Amino acid sequence: MRRRDLLRAGLAASVASRVAPARAATTLLRVGYIPILPMTPLFVLAGEGWAASQNLELKLSPFSSGPAMVQAMAADSLDIAYVGVGPALVARSRGLPQRVVASNVVDQVALVGRGTLARDYDSQDPAGSFRRFREREGRAAKIATLPQGSVPDAVLRYWLLRIARIPPSDVEVIGVGEDAVQQQLLAGAVDAASILEPILTIVQERDAGARTLVPNGAMFPGQPGAVVVASENAIAMRSEAVQSLVALHARALKFIPADPDRTTEHLGFFLGRGLVQPATLKRALLNETPRFVGDPRRILAGTSALQDFMVELGALPKPTKLDELFEFRFYDAVR
Repeated sequence: MRRRDLLRAGLAASVASRVAPARAATTLLRVGYIPILPMTPLFVLAGEGWAASQNLELKLSPFSSGPAMVQAMAADSLDIAYVGVGPALVARSRGLPQRVVASNVVDQVALVGRGTLARDYDSQDPAGSFRRFREREGRAAKIATLPQGSVPDAVLRYWLLRIARIPPSDVEVIGVGEDAVQQQLLAGAVDAASILEPILTIVQERDAGARTLVPNGAMFPGQPGAVVVASENAIAMRSEAVQSLVALHARALKFIPADPDRTTEHLGFFLGRGLVQPATLKRALLNETPRFVGDPRRILAGTSALQDFMVELGALPKPTKLDELFEFRFYDAVR
């Protein structure tokens, strides 16, 4: 009886091994990102290793600016881009087949100054502050930001033209990559920067004379920021993988405020590169956390206003219908 039972057990195991469902194949998503703090949801989901549980393989590639990233997507080198909504608008207006499937953050951009501009800046009279700087220094104030078409560039120009009403003769805007903005500020090559975390915190910690001149949300109230963009090819051919990534993105947004210490560890890997102290990254994270917003429906109004202004500037060749830019079904499925 004992031997017969063993034979039966072996036969059952053999049959089970033949009929057991095969493990689902892993789907590769090529993901581009800018190494800035608004991309924290990506850093969390990648750092925690959640993709494997959804049979996803993520190939991550850093970029210095959004315009370069959307061009890589247009060339079919990327499936997903963690990028500013500005470059996404530019891409769509030019007919590039890309869709926003989730949001990251709102009101991400602030103006940080250094040197005599920061020392003498009067928040009640920004135009007078820049005029007096030009008269005293004999030149216009230099403000670094990301290239034209980016959110930080558009937000800066909105503030200069619509809110502060600073004449073009009193300011020189310099568009560079994200790393170069920080380098130029700390080297004293520019007087201010329209930029986001963690650069805002890093610069103010390393330069005792640096300070925030215009806080987040005051330069362009309600401005949309970083978003998750998927190529239409990825949506059509790997829809389940895109859905899984959006679900992990939403999960990461809940993780960030729940475990800032663990989140800071992931920031250290993706942003710190051993050069930024964890305490600095955590301070930047806590500054940013209240602004994380995942639902793309919540940035519709801000995106419409930003698009109108970018068309006025000439940064967009023409407006695009927002229902052709946004794809809500993925986030709606996990909301």
